[in-house]
Parts: sequence; structure tokens; C-alpha cells
Amino acid sequence: MKKLITLSMFIVALSSFAQEAPVEDPKFTLSGSIDAYYRTNFNAPNDESLTSPGSSFANLPGFALGMANIVASYEGEKVGFVADLVFGPRGTDAIFASPMYSSTGQIVNQLYAYWKVSESVKLTMGNFNTFLGYEVISPVANFNYSTSYLFSYGPFSHTGLKADFTLSEDFSLMLGVFNDTDLTEFNPTGDYAFGAQLGYKGQFLNVLVDPSFTEIDYTGGFDLSDSFFLGINAAYLSLEDDGGGFYGGALYPQYAVSDTFTLGLRAEYFAEDKDVEFGAIGTGLPDSNVFATTLTGSFAIDNLTIKPELRLDSASDDFFLDNDGVPAKSLSSFVLAAIYSF
Repeated sequence: MKKLITLSMFIVALSSFAQEAPVEDPKFTLSGSIDAYYRTNFNAPNDESLTSPGSSFANLPGFALGMANIVASYEGEKVGFVADLVFGPRGTDAIFASPMYSSTGQIVNQLYAYWKVSESVKLTMGNFNTFLGYEVISPVANFNYSTSYLFSYGPFSHTGLKADFTLSEDFSLMLGVFNDTDLTEFNPTGDYAFGAQLGYKGQFLNVLVDPSFTEIDYTGGFDLSDSFFLGINAAYLSLEDDGGGFYGGALYPQYAVSDTFTLGLRAEYFAEDKDVEFGAIGTGLPDSNVFATTLTGSFAIDNLTIKPELRLDSASDDFFLDNDGVPAKSLSSFVLAAIYSF
């Protein structure tokens, strides 16, 4: 009888322990997003001339597609991987240098594996989006739907090996070696780029030394109140052999009007130093610059986000076209975007 009572007490205790034991989160996840938009110019043609801001994405007239983004990931205790695939115009623009070798390279946005060597050291190898800049490729992680000139000048992605170090509760450090910038599938040049990032309480100083340029970038932000946030981005790039470059800065004030609606502004100044040949401004004239102001509203409806956006770009030179097809220095436009994330 005593053995029966003891056994019963053990079963009850084991059952109680099993109920109280924490349930592990799933290690494999599948996530992503889709986005589409409508875009129109107020003072320029809306046709095959493709008059648009000189920045990446959301540049097609009328109703247009963004991309479908599918992200498969596995997170183990020490190792894991991310396979991030993109389909559609936005994805094509993001992976502009692919395919280099494979027939499907243009759909691979990120593809990497990582090893958590210790609690403070993590190694990552493969293709991953850049650590520079405030904005990213996925529209889910950006407040503004259209992107900035600083973002559009890149880089977008790196393929290589990086090490992330947690130095303390406030400080972090990343060091990496990569292929030439945006050459994602393999290394066709035999040259390598080197990157570093120093982080402190959400503020990041980034450096990228590529064989053809050196870029220094600051990205950060501050919660000025419970409802008001200010993001900041500034960058300077210098081409080798005194070939010029670019520099610029952007402020991102955002105000949460309610739980479902946020209003945000991007105010950006961007300039080409000398006669750079790869510029998004594209005038081909020395020392071109542009000031762009973008006002965006963000409505959240469960997993769907609706973003109406007004944008005004004002350039130092005639980069745009007016309604008569005459070169003009300014462009005003409107975008309405729908983004669903899962």
C-alpha cells in the first residue's frame, strides 16, 4: 500500500513538473511579405518615360508590383541558417548584379549559415544584406515605402564571412571580409572588401573598405517620447584615385498618432562629389545634389499595412521631366502602397 501511495505521488509530481516546464519555441520558421503599390507624378509624365525619383524601388507608373518575399530560417542552440528569396520587380532591383553564374541567382536575397561559438561570439558565412544604412530591402522594415538616395547608392548585399562580438551590455562589434560589393554568387575579381561596425545603445558607426571605394556611415535613432521617434542616417563615400564620391544625410521623425496610425517624414540631402559615373541622380554634371522630402502615413490593419505617401524631389540640375517632356529640376509624386507580412 505504501509503495502504491509513493508511486501515485511520484506520478502526480512528474505530471505537475511536465505542465510547468517551458515549451520550446519552434526552431524552424517560415515568414515573409508581399507588397504592391500605385504611383503617379503630379508634374511629370506617367508613361514609359519612367520619370521618377533617382532612388531604388517604387518607381514604376500606375498600379505596380513590389515583390514576394519568402524567408525560411532555422535557429538551433548553436547553429542556424536563413534562406531569403525574392520574386518581382523590387527583388530584381535589389539583386541587380545577379545572376552571375546560376540561373536562379536573381531570387536569392540572402543565403547564409551561422554558428554561435559562445554567448558573445557569432560567425556568419554566406550572402547577407548590408550592415550600412538606415533603410533595408524589405518594405516591412522601412517606414517610408519609397527609398532614400543614400539607400539607393548602396551597397545592398555582401557575400563573405563576418564575426559579431557582444562586448558588453551596451557595446557590440562586427568584423567581416567580403567579395566586391554586391557581387553575391562568387568572386570574379579576386579582390576583397573589409567591413566593420561598432554599436553603442542602438547607434552604429559603419566602415566599408572596398577595392574601389571607402564608405563611412552612421545609423541610429532616439525615442524622444513614448510616441515620438527620430531616426538618423549620414554617409560619406570616396572613390579611389580621387574619383569623387557622394555624401548625404537624412532625418526620420515619426509620430504615433494612435495604436494603428503613425505619421512620418524623411528629409534627405544628397550630393555627388565631382563627376561620379554611377550616380542615381544621373545628371552627369559635377557636384549635383538633391533635397527630397517624403511624408508617409502608416495604417496597420492586423498584418496588412497601408501607406499613402507624398514625395517632393528638388535637384540642382535638370534631372526630371515636366508634363511637356522638358527637363526640370523638381518632381512631385504620390504613392499608395499595400504591404502584407506573415
